[in-house]
Parts: sequence; structure tokens; C-alpha cells
Amino acid sequence: MHAPIHPKITTRQVFAIAGPAMVANLTTPLIGIVSTTAIGRLDDAALLGGVAMASVIFDCLFWLFAFLRMSTLAFTAQAQGAGEIKEYAAILVRGFIVAGLIGAALIALQVPLAAVTFQLMGGSEGVTRAAKAYFMIRIWSAPLALANYVILGWLVGQARANLALALQIVINLINMAATVLLVQVYGAGIAGAAIAAVLAETAGFAAGIVVAWQISQGGFAVPAATLFDRAKLMRMLTVNRDIMVRTAALIVVFLFFTAKGAREGDVTLAANSVLNNFLLVSAFFLDGLANAAQQLCGRAFGARDVRGFSDSTRLVLLWGIGFALVVSVLFALFGPALINLMTTSDDVRRYARAFLPFVILAPLPGVFAFGFDGIYVGATWAREMRNLMLASLAIFLATWWALSSFGNTGLWIALLGFYVARGGLQGLRYPALLRKTFKTA
Repeated sequence: MHAPIHPKITTRQVFAIAGPAMVANLTTPLIGIVSTTAIGRLDDAALLGGVAMASVIFDCLFWLFAFLRMSTLAFTAQAQGAGEIKEYAAILVRGFIVAGLIGAALIALQVPLAAVTFQLMGGSEGVTRAAKAYFMIRIWSAPLALANYVILGWLVGQARANLALALQIVINLINMAATVLLVQVYGAGIAGAAIAAVLAETAGFAAGIVVAWQISQGGFAVPAATLFDRAKLMRMLTVNRDIMVRTAALIVVFLFFTAKGAREGDVTLAANSVLNNFLLVSAFFLDGLANAAQQLCGRAFGARDVRGFSDSTRLVLLWGIGFALVVSVLFALFGPALINLMTTSDDVRRYARAFLPFVILAPLPGVFAFGFDGIYVGATWAREMRNLMLASLAIFLATWWALSSFGNTGLWIALLGFYVARGGLQGLRYPALLRKTFKTA
């Protein structure tokens, strides 16, 4: 075992991880965005609503298992900080096993899963029919998409964010090319968009295996005693469980948001879905800094370096505020043009522009929501993260209930309130957790 490392945390280190991670995260929602845009050009509100609904479902479904990326990143970074380099391969293989089991279960349960999900979403008959067609094809990418989460977390956990970016670019370039070819050239419609997503995830996994094999040098062979170490398995399962519950609460918010929009009609659903892509872009952008927090805080945690942990927290939040302001300005300047690009429906365009101010405001409270998420993940404060997210969910639902008479406006206000609650509650709890973890005065 190597001695723990205590490097000084600098802005350069933050951006060595955050820069590529920002770009990589920005490409993540592109599968849904490209599908939405390609179908949107067909000028059919029902098809657009269907692919938008199905894309949100997959974003949420795969997002539910994002603990595969987050915990893999945190455990890898902590192993790096503690000097346990030989643990890298075991962390990767454990992640693959869990991803494979979950992916296989999703495929096996696709029929009842689709039935329950679309019943809850409450879209019109045309929207639901289109969404089901997309869902039943793209679900076959589940094991590969989840395994890609593991690979990305493993790479960023080692501060190899450039490689993670390269893999994301591969996935999304193939998705964009295949979507345009299948939907626009061959007229495969919504099925073509789903097939393109499956092809993209498959190519990304193949490329990721090659990269991980090269990094591992000795391959993925891990002694059974190491792979199934009881203490490490139990810690992994506990952390994954708590992150999964936390993520489920987060998903409830966005599914609730989508479902309420769907009940307002196809135009409202389509407009909210277009704007949701803006939220995803800003969220994944800010999550690039959260990725830096996960890696740097995780490494400092493993090295028992309280100063490095505190410096990482400070730098991530300060830079996050700056980037949030930039994103808000860009949305204000280019939002209307982007809405026009994503849909040709005049009704959807007009409705989306009316609610654009909410999207412009969202990145500012998002800084603390996503920033503290990264800090908590890096320190594997998973139980506290779970509990505070559940409290934020309760605040969201209470706000919506109080403002439900305002329709879609009340829904957007509740969503912004949820962002504020997430960051605020975690920020208030942070000092006590820091003292407890590092036993400082």
C-alpha cells in the first residue's frame, strides 16, 4: 500500500477535471435532445410529445441507477487518496456486475414497466402510442448504458476526465449520425431514433472496455477474495442504496413535473419538454464542477486531508456561481432561437418562450444544489444526502400544492423552490458533517 497523498488543491486541478467533465456532461442529454429535435422537425405534436416523454422516462430510469457512476467515482477517488491503487480493478468489476444485473432486470420487466410508467404519465393516446414504440426498443440498451456509467465514474475517479469526455463524444456522435440517417433519410420515425440510441450506447461500451483494459494493464482479473470482500461489499451496497433513494426522490420531482404538464395538454407537455432540455444542459454543465468536487473531495477524504477537502468545496462553489451566471445569460440571449430550432410548431414555440424566464433563473440556485451533491458524494455522506433530498421533495410538493391554482406557472415556481431547498439544506448541514468526519474543532 502506498502512503496517502495530500496535494494542495488549486483552481487548475479543479478545471483539469471539471473542464472535460462539463463537456462530457453536456453531451449526456444529447441522445434525448437529438431524438426530440429530429422528430420535432416532422411537425407532429403527438410524435414530438411521445419521444419527449419517452426520453424523459429514460433519463429518469437510467438516472435512478446513477449511483453506479457516483459511487464508482467516489470509491475510486478515495482509493487513490489512500494509495490503494490495486483496488481500482475490483471497483470496476463490482460496478459491471451490478450494472449487468440491473440492466437484465429492466429488460425482463419491460412490459409491466412500460404499462405502469405510461399510465402514470397520463399523456394523450397519440403521445403514449409513440412513446411506447420508442421505449420498447431503447430499453435493450439498459445494460450497456449502465455499464457506461461505471466506466465514466471509474475514469473521472482517477482524474482521467479527458478519457471520459472522449467516450461521451463517441457515444453522441454515433447517436447523432444514426438518428439523422434513420429518421431523416430513411424515414424510420420514432423507431429509428430509438435504434440510434441503442447503437450509440453499444459503441460507447465497446470503446470504454478498450480504454479500461489499456489503463488496467494487467486486465480485469481480480482475486475472488478481493472482489467479494465483505466489508467493502457492504459499504458499497449501503452507499448505493442511500444514493438510489436520494435519486428516486429527485426523479419523483421531475416525473411529477412532466406528468402535470402532460395533463395540461400536448402543447404544454411538448413546451415543458423542450425547456426541460435546457434544464438538463444547465444541470449537466454545473455537474461538471460537481464531478470535480466528487473526485477532489473523495481523494482528500481517502487521504484524511481536511484542508484539501475544504479547499475543494470553496473553489467548486465559487467557480460554480460564475458559471451559473454565464449559463443564465446565454439562455437569455439564445433561448428563443434554440426553442425555434427544437420545434417547428408555432403553438409549442410560443408557450415555451413564455416560460423561458424560469429556465434562465434555474442555474443560480442550481450551483449549490449540484455543488453540494458532488461534495457529499465524494465524502460518501450518502445517508445525510438521502435524508436532505427527501426533505427537499416534501418542500417541492408542498409548494406545488399551495400554488396549484396557478397551473403551469405554479409548477415552475415549485421546481425552482426545490432547487433552493436542495442546496440550502445541504449547505446548512455541511459544517457539522465536516467536523464529524475529520474530527475538527
